[in-house]
Amino acid sequence: MKRSWIAAVVFSFISVVQLNAHAKDLPDFTELAEKQGPAVVNISITQNMRAENAMPFPGMPGDEQMQEFFKRFGIPFPGQVPGQNGAPVPEYKTQSLGSGFIISSDGYILTNAHVVAEADEVIVKLFDKREFKAKIIGSDKRTDVALVKIDATGLPKVTTGDPNKLKVGEWVAAIGSPFGLENTMTAGIVSAKGRALPQENFVPFIQTDVAINPGNSGGPLFNLAGEVVGVNSQIYSRSGGSMGLSFSIPIDVALDISNQLKVSGKINRGWLGIVIQEISKDLAESFGMKNTNGALVAAVEKNGPADKGGLEAGDVIIKFDGKPIVASSDLPRAVGNTKPGKAAAVEVLRKGSDKTLNITVGEMPTDSPEVAQGNKPSAKPELNRIGLVLKEATPQQKKKLNGKNGLIVMDAQGAVAQAGVRRGDVILGLNNTEVQSLEQFNRQLASFAAGKSVALLVLRGENTLYVPVKIPGAK
Repeated sequence: MKRSWIAAVVFSFISVVQLNAHAKDLPDFTELAEKQGPAVVNISITQNMRAENAMPFPGMPGDEQMQEFFKRFGIPFPGQVPGQNGAPVPEYKTQSLGSGFIISSDGYILTNAHVVAEADEVIVKLFDKREFKAKIIGSDKRTDVALVKIDATGLPKVTTGDPNKLKVGEWVAAIGSPFGLENTMTAGIVSAKGRALPQENFVPFIQTDVAINPGNSGGPLFNLAGEVVGVNSQIYSRSGGSMGLSFSIPIDVALDISNQLKVSGKINRGWLGIVIQEISKDLAESFGMKNTNGALVAAVEKNGPADKGGLEAGDVIIKFDGKPIVASSDLPRAVGNTKPGKAAAVEVLRKGSDKTLNITVGEMPTDSPEVAQGNKPSAKPELNRIGLVLKEATPQQKKKLNGKNGLIVMDAQGAVAQAGVRRGDVILGLNNTEVQSLEQFNRQLASFAAGKSVALLVLRGENTLYVPVKIPGAK
């Protein structure tokens, strides 16, 4: 008994020593919080709204006293539509919160574009509780970066670092105002670098497991040296709260955007006029490729820079201006960072052969391309070999397709439906061949062996993409 007791004491002592030694290895964020916290701000946004579509309350009595009550408080009463017959249009304000950080002592502040989007008033609250009305210098939705300015001097500012030196597993910390709780610090590690998110191809996001919640948006991400390495922008969540998947804009990207906004109030970004997509194994097989490297061109805008330079749908871009394109997400960043007007060498794989094109990069427009819409299903559907009911585009629909011969999907069944093709889609091509007619399309389908993967070029709304489909076996 005595020996067991002594052994237990010794074991407990060793455990305590090990825990203390382990605790010494953990990072200490106290100095970071003290020195960098004052440069982090709370941003409050007010938006004025008009209840143009307010509806009367059903079932309420319509006597004069009730009408007078509604009128006194500016509320439309039953049978009265706001703005009509002298009825007042109710106005109200909505408020939201975000974060930001001071990048220069004369009042320039970085935050997210979505934080200040459509704001009628922006109020910045400093660490010392002073409040200032801010002016939006400019914002860029594509990178989610905004620059605002307050009329103040001698402000504490952050120190910026190099996000390219970040390593996966490195400790990082965020300071912001989650749910309005000002100057809240959370910490975690870098989970991944260079993440490409859907519809966010211009930013190589830093992924962390730092707890980021509503209100943290626009706040800084620090390394252990107290340097800002990112701007907290997005989270992946099923609940609305943190699930350990947070994404930050690298600070070098954010500063480049803010500098352009400061000088001109807008962003000049390179543009080719193409739609691209990732290359899956099935698509690689369809195009006879040995690997999935590159960016597959799904569509080329007529008379755009790529079209004038000879780029075609079905080309696979493997190098742009000397930069290898491994994943499709590499291309938008490479093109976007290229100065408009520059001639760039574009190496492509076209029908199994390498080809180099010289393309003069254009300036990215802000207008969205026109879309084509499908019609209602046919009364007597005739399924083709892969389970599609197709109809040739009308002359009016062809105008929306820039004169191309599209096939409208009236119905999709079986393997092609499982692959993602649905009613209303427009088939523009099969592998590297543009659609000419329904007869030509079905004849080409018939030439493929059962089990072979083919690539359908599909237009859906404003987006064009290749969809791999396996030819089903004979029934």
